[in-house]
Amino acid sequence: MSISFTKMQSAGNDFVVVEDNGIIKDYPAFARFACDRHFGIGSDGVMVITSATDADAGMRMYNPDGSEAEACGNGLRCLVKYCFDKGIARGKTISIATIAGTRQARIIESDIIGTTIEAGMGKPSFDADSIPFDPGESRTEEVVGIKAYLNFNLIIDEYKLSLALVSMGNPHAVCFITQPVSGFPLHRIGPRVEHSAVFPRKTNFEVVRIINRNIVEARVWERGAGETLACGSGACAIGVSAQLLGLVDNPVTVSLPGGKLEVNWNQPGEVQLKGKAVTVFHGELPNTTF
Repeated sequence: MSISFTKMQSAGNDFVVVEDNGIIKDYPAFARFACDRHFGIGSDGVMVITSATDADAGMRMYNPDGSEAEACGNGLRCLVKYCFDKGIARGKTISIATIAGTRQARIIESDIIGTTIEAGMGKPSFDADSIPFDPGESRTEEVVGIKAYLNFNLIIDEYKLSLALVSMGNPHAVCFITQPVSGFPLHRIGPRVEHSAVFPRKTNFEVVRIINRNIVEARVWERGAGETLACGSGACAIGVSAQLLGLVDNPVTVSLPGGKLEVNWNQPGEVQLKGKAVTVFHGELPNTTF
C-alpha cells in the first residue's frame, strides 16, 4: 500500500506531512528515509497528523535522525495549512494538540504563494529543570519579574559563548554576537553545543545579530537535524531572549536564511509566531520497509 504525503515549507524550513492512517508502522525509520535529500524525499522533518480528543487535530514531529521533537513552530503552521486545505478544520481558527500542549492558530490571509498563519507557541520556561540543563555555578537574572539564565557561559574551542537559555517546549540556547551571522562557524560549533554535557536532552542553538530594535538576523542549528534555513521555535526563543535582554521591541522580525518570521511576546504570556506556510507538492511512494 502506497504512502501519500505532502511536501510543505515555511521560510525554507521544509517538512514531509503525512496522516496517521495506520499505513506507516515505524515513524522514526520513515523519518530517517523521508528526510534524506539524496535517497528520500528531502526535508527537515516529518509532520504526522493524528486524531485528538480535545483539539481539532494532533501533531507529532520527527527529526531527520528519527528522534521526536516536542515543538516545531514552522511545522505547526504547515500542518495547520494542511488541515485547512483538506477540510479537517473549518473557519479561520484551529486547535492542534502537541506534546508540549494544545496550540491555537488562525489564518491571517492567503495568496497564490501560500498562507500567512499566526500560531500560539505556549509560554516560555526558564528554569533549569524545564529547559533542561545543568546550571553549575550560574545564577538567574531577574527581568520584569522573570528569572532566567541570560548569560550562561559555555566554552567551545576558542569561543566563549554567552547563552540565553529558554524552553519553548523544547530547549534553546541563544547566542548574541556583533558580527554578521553568515561568518559564524555554525557547522563546527553547532554540534558541539547541541551535544554538550550540560544539556542532558541536547539543545537547539541559535546565533543572532541585532540589526535594530525591530529586526534581527539569525542562523539555527537544530537538535537532531543540523543547520536549517529557519526554525519557528528557535525564532520564538530568539524573540523572548532579546526582549529580556532589552535588545529589541515587540513584535520583532527574525530574518533567517530561508525567510522572515514575526515573533510577538507580551510578557509573561504566550508567544505568537507569524509567517507564511506553503504547499510545495503532493506525492506517493511505495511502502516497503516502514
